[in-house]
Amino acid sequence: MGLTPRDRLIVALDFSSVEEAQAMVERLGDAVSFYKIGYQLGFAGGITFSRYLIDAGKEVFIDLKLHDIGNTVAQGVKSVARLGATFLTVHAYPQTMRAAVEAREGSLRILAVTVLTSSDDADLAEAGYACGTAALVARRAAQARDIGVDGLVCSAVEVAELRKIAGPAVALVTPGIRPAGSVPDEQKRIATPGAAIAAGADYLVVGRPIVAAKEPKAAAEAIVAEIGEAAKPR
Repeated sequence: MGLTPRDRLIVALDFSSVEEAQAMVERLGDAVSFYKIGYQLGFAGGITFSRYLIDAGKEVFIDLKLHDIGNTVAQGVKSVARLGATFLTVHAYPQTMRAAVEAREGSLRILAVTVLTSSDDADLAEAGYACGTAALVARRAAQARDIGVDGLVCSAVEVAELRKIAGPAVALVTPGIRPAGSVPDEQKRIATPGAAIAAGADYLVVGRPIVAAKEPKAAAEAIVAEIGEAAKPR
């Protein structure tokens, strides 16, 4: 893909106001080139803020995990494409993925969310899924590949196996990243930056370990350095 270590780090701007997000972007400066906007900021002006980021030369990942009837998903995808965003997430249900892939425009790439990294086998069983996490992730990854989705959102635990299923052209985007010594918070399927890259992840999504750090720029730079080290040919 020709990605630099910095390109592979996506910082989650999980803030409740554009002002807080903008202040963090300014603190991080040129250490970060890619940002994720999810529900928390998205519903507080973050979608409009994404235009500011794109105009400033940053890449933007809109993480709204669309899942609805096909026409509704398609129209949402077209709106996000007009923003100039790089990534948009949808849930990995076949009908939803097909609608998103057919509606994508310009440079927008569709990412399918397999199973949230905050879920494990017990959570899936409680939700009514008879299979375990690994089996469900694998099935959804194969469906996403066949439909033509651009990438998958998965935990580092599944990356190596999903690379075999999805092939080299599908981007694997990994949340649940926690540097050594970090607390896992509510995440259950986690990995260090180096371990995720070594397993085959293309992009790492990191939020609190950077934005809640005493020195966010230094935290980001440390993760970029770890990505670079793990990506070196062995």
